[in-house]
Amino acid sequence: MSVTRVDVTEAAKMIINKLRAEHGDLMFHQSGGCCDGSSPMCFAQGDFRIGSSDVWLGQVDGCDFYMSEDQFEYWKHTHLTVDVTPGRGASFSLEIPLGIRFIIRSRLFEDDELNQLPPVRVGEEEM
Repeated sequence: MSVTRVDVTEAAKMIINKLRAEHGDLMFHQSGGCCDGSSPMCFAQGDFRIGSSDVWLGQVDGCDFYMSEDQFEYWKHTHLTVDVTPGRGASFSLEIPLGIRFIIRSRLFEDDELNQLPPVRVGEEEM
């Protein structure tokens, strides 16, 4: 089994599929704490502009997942899992009108996992 930096729960996959049916291809950006705290925000592909300092961590259910390079420095030793919970967030994320919000569950990587992690991309470069 390969080690990933980000994963998704079955409950979150159901919401992603519902949103994808309505909005087309999707992407995630891990919010850095403004407005809605630190939460994964879901956008239609292209509705959120990725910058040269955004880090691509991988995909969740076919959706690219990014966070800022500065934030990645704090989270680089952490496995992230996108999940959902009842409640309305205060962001522009697509799931908000459904009365739920995406959240991140996290855990530190085990030492053996750290050695197996795939590289991340910052802009167009791998790290």
